Formats: sequence, structure tokens, C-alpha cells
Amino acid sequence: MRYVKLPEENFEEFFNSLKKWGNVYAPTKQGNIYSFKKVEELSEVSLDYNRTMLPPKKFFVRPKDEMLKLKGKKWEECNGVEKIVLFGIHSCDIHGLQILDKVYLEEPADPYYKKRRENSIIIGISCMPDEYCFCKSLGTDFAMSGFDLFLHELPDGYLVRVGSVKGHEIAWENENLFEDVSEEDLKNFRAFEEERAKAFKKALNKEGLADMLDLAFNSPVWKKYEKICLGCGSCNMVCPTCRCYEVCDLWTNAYESVRIRRYDSCFMESHGLVAGGHNFRPTRLDRFRHRYYCKSYFDPSAGFNCVGCGRCDEFCPAKIEHVKVLDEVREALE
Repeated sequence: MRYVKLPEENFEEFFNSLKKWGNVYAPTKQGNIYSFKKVEELSEVSLDYNRTMLPPKKFFVRPKDEMLKLKGKKWEECNGVEKIVLFGIHSCDIHGLQILDKVYLEEPADPYYKKRRENSIIIGISCMPDEYCFCKSLGTDFAMSGFDLFLHELPDGYLVRVGSVKGHEIAWENENLFEDVSEEDLKNFRAFEEERAKAFKKALNKEGLADMLDLAFNSPVWKKYEKICLGCGSCNMVCPTCRCYEVCDLWTNAYESVRIRRYDSCFMESHGLVAGGHNFRPTRLDRFRHRYYCKSYFDPSAGFNCVGCGRCDEFCPAKIEHVKVLDEVREALE
């Protein structure tokens, strides 16, 4: 991996240079909510954010995605692929995209997801955790791959890690904007990472988590929170690793229809409904418990299905805390 320094005075010029690689999307602030939106000027960007409501996965698996249109007797593909630069993604969301890659790029690869990933550039940026973050517990607080460039804040600029062929091309084309990394820069980088590691306020005990959940299927804790949960599915909608969707045809008239793919949620009663009217998760208790088992599943090649971003906590209208629930389940076993 190559390391270079981007001085603060060259940052805006570097940002503007990214437009030649595609439309630039970055975190912007609307009220108290952050969202990745298309930007033209650096002044529009809020890099001091903790998390956006919808994760960057929305660019690759869209909340509502028109796939095909039927006109007469012929199906036609709806949209072309846009070249994009996602600027200012945090490490946890980069890990989230890597989990989605293992789902959508496994053979047979999802053609919509694959084209969008191939036409995107990922530029990460360092962050400081808030009261919702627990990515350190899951090892997703630092990204070693999955990005083209990653920017780490320094007192007078950024230490830049180059993580891909595309990243090297961007660095080469902007060689005049970068400097060699000095010993002082490395010292500041290490100091920032140490400060960041100490700033985490929330931690998940993942030791023996799978076994603990196997033993806790009938825990009274699930019933306690099932009564609090609104069953709205908000936690699924904002999760960077949830990938359930449904496909349906919407008819506009007798001869025209549009086939759409849209987010689905395991908190919805219809999610578990199958032919014959049987529902394999008929109660809210079944659906609430299922989400925790899904997020706590460990794949040796991909890790957990949770990246500790804290979105489910921040945007839960019932204020249910993911880590607190799992801690209570563990304590009920003792």
C-alpha cells in the first residue's frame, strides 16, 4: 500500500479534480440529519459527520429501483449506469459494502450491483466515534481494503492510503498535490488513531456470541423488547448490511408495467409469508429475535453481519439499543 500526504492547502483542488472521474457524492447536512448527496463545491460537504441516515449501499442497492419497463410486448432496461465518486465514507460503511459484495458478487453476480460497483470510486475518511458507535468491538473501525483512497486527518492535511489501481491512477494524475510522508506525519497519524481508540464509549462483548444466542432462544429478554419494539423496520432500512428485497410489477395500464426492486424488512409480517398462507415468522417476537440472530451470525470469511455503525440505535423510534439487548440476553443466562 502506498502512503502520501495531502497538504491542507491542496485539499480543495484535490476535491475538484475528482469530478473528472464521475459525479461526486459526499455527506451533506440537512437539519440534524446527514445524507450522501451529489455536490459541486467543497463548501457543501460536511466531513465532521458521524453517520448518514441511509448508508452508502443506497448507491448500489437502491431503496426503490426500477429494473425493467414493459411497453407493448417488450421488456426494456430502465437506467444506464452513472460513474460516481463516493467521497468521505467511514470505515464501518466500507466494511458494510464488502459484506454486500460477498452476497451480490457471488456467482451468479447481480448485474445491477456489479455494474454500479465497477463504475464507482470509494474514498474513505477517518472519524471520531460518538455514543452510538461500537465498530471497534467488531474490528470494522479500520479498513485495510475495499477503498481506492483513504484519508486520515493530520494537523495540517491528510495522510492518504492508496488501496487500489484506481486509487493509484488518481494519485498519479494529481502527483503535484501530494507530498512524501514524514516521520512527524506518521507520529501524528498514530496519535490520532490512539486518541480515536480511547474515544469509544460503547462496546459489544462478542465472545462466544453464537453459542450464547443458541442457548438463549427462549430468553425472557426477547419478550421484554418485543413489547417495546414498534415493528416498523426502521433498523433494517438504515442498516448497511441488510440485503433483503422484493421484486414486483406495477401496472400503469393494460399494456405497460414497470418491474421494481425495493427494500424489504424482516420486521414486516409479509416478509415470512409463503405460498399457502403459511408464515414462518408470524409474531413480532419471532421477527425481533430473528434480526439479532441474523446480525450476530459469524462468517469466517466476512465476519459478523453487523459493522457497529450505530444507525439502528440512533434511528430507532423506540430507542432500543442493539448492544444493550445482547448484554441483557447474556446476563439472563448467568
